[in-house]
Amino acid sequence: AWHHRAVTDPAPHTPDREELVSLVQGWHASATPWLPSGLGTRLDWGPAVLAGSQVLSCRHLNRILELNPGDFTVTVEAGLALVDLQAALAEHRQWLAIDWPWQSGLGGAGSGSVGGLVARGLSGGLRQRHLGIRDQLIGLNLIRADGTAARAGGKVVKNVAGYDLMRLFTGSWGSLGLITAVTLRTQPIPPGRRGLWITGALPQLEIFSARLLASSLTPERLDWWSPALAGPVGLEPSHGLLLALTSISAGALEDQVNAVLGLANRSDLTVTAVAADQLGERVRAAEAQPDAAWLLRLAVRPAEVAGLLADRALEGQAVLMEAGSGLGLLQAPAGALPAYRVEELRRRCSDLGGFLTVLRQPPGPALPAWEDAPSRPLIEAVKRQFDPRQQLARGRLPGVNPRALG
Repeated sequence: AWHHRAVTDPAPHTPDREELVSLVQGWHASATPWLPSGLGTRLDWGPAVLAGSQVLSCRHLNRILELNPGDFTVTVEAGLALVDLQAALAEHRQWLAIDWPWQSGLGGAGSGSVGGLVARGLSGGLRQRHLGIRDQLIGLNLIRADGTAARAGGKVVKNVAGYDLMRLFTGSWGSLGLITAVTLRTQPIPPGRRGLWITGALPQLEIFSARLLASSLTPERLDWWSPALAGPVGLEPSHGLLLALTSISAGALEDQVNAVLGLANRSDLTVTAVAADQLGERVRAAEAQPDAAWLLRLAVRPAEVAGLLADRALEGQAVLMEAGSGLGLLQAPAGALPAYRVEELRRRCSDLGGFLTVLRQPPGPALPAWEDAPSRPLIEAVKRQFDPRQQLARGRLPGVNPRALG
C-alpha cells in the first residue's frame, strides 16, 4: 500500500496551537501513521509514505516569535513561509543566508516553510561561504511522536546547553518528530556584491576552481552550471562557473574581482559580469522548469565534479553543482531522462565517492529515493528511540532504502 500520492490523499490537518498536542497524542494512542508538514509545497519529494497516512500541517504556526537584530537571531514558528521571513529580516538590513529551495520559482512564491527547510536539510551554493542550514540553527522546538514537547539549543549564538538535537533533526524528513519552532542566526545584507560568469574548457575550469578554492578569497558562491541550465536564462550555453563575491568595502570587493580576473586569465577563461541584482533571479529562473518531473540530488567529491559533468549520463541535462562541496541538483522532463540513465548516474556517483538521491520522479519508475547508508543500523536505532511505534513518515527514513521499510 505504498504510492507517491499517498501524502495527498487525506486532507491535511491544520490544527491551531492549542489543538496540536492533543491531536498528536490521539494519533499516538491509536498508532495512526502520520506525516509532519509545513506548507505542503514539497510533499512529493523523497520516498513515498504509507498510503492513508495523516498529514499534519504547520500552516497555522506562522508567527515571528522574537526578532533580535542586535544579536542577529530570530525565532519563528515552523509554518512561517521563507519568503515572509526574508522580507521581515530585510526591514532590518538582515537576511537568512541560504538559497531558496530548488524550484521555488522566479519570485520565491513556493519557497515553502522554514520548518520544511530545516527538515529537508538541503542547502544551496551559498553554503560556500555561509555554511548550511544546520550551521545556522541555534534552537529548535519539537513535538515527539507521543505528543511530548521538547526543546534543544537556545536563543543565543553561544548557547551550548543540552543534547544536539538540532543536527539530528536537520535533514530528518519528518521521521523523528514535528518541528514547531526554530531559532536561527541571521546576517547583515552585504552592501556590495559582484557576479561573474566564467566559461571555457572543462579542464581549465577545473584548474581555476581548485586554485580559487585554495586561495585566500572567500566567494559567496562558486557553482558549476551545465550548458542546458545556463542557456535558457541568458548565459552563454556552455559549461561554466557562476561566482558571487561580497564585501562591506567597495575597495576590497574590487580587489577580489581583480584577483579572480588574474586567475581566470592564467587559465585562459572568459569572464562576463553578471549584475548583482540579477544573480538570485538567474539562479531561481534556472531552477524553475515547470516540466521538470525528475529532480535529483547529486554528490561526489569536489575534485570529481568536472569529471561528472563530462560524463555522458549528464549530456544535455540541466545541472548545478557546488564547487566547494561537490553537492548539486539535476532536473529534467520525464521524457528526457529514462530511469535506466538515473540508475547509471547513481552508480557513477557512487564510483566517484558520492551518492544520488531521487527527490522527485515521474510516475512509473519508482526508483528508491536513497540507498542504505553505512550507518543504517545506528539510524534505525535512533528512529526506534524517537518513534517506537513507527508512526512518523513511514517509508521515509534518510539513510535507509525505502524498500526495506515496506
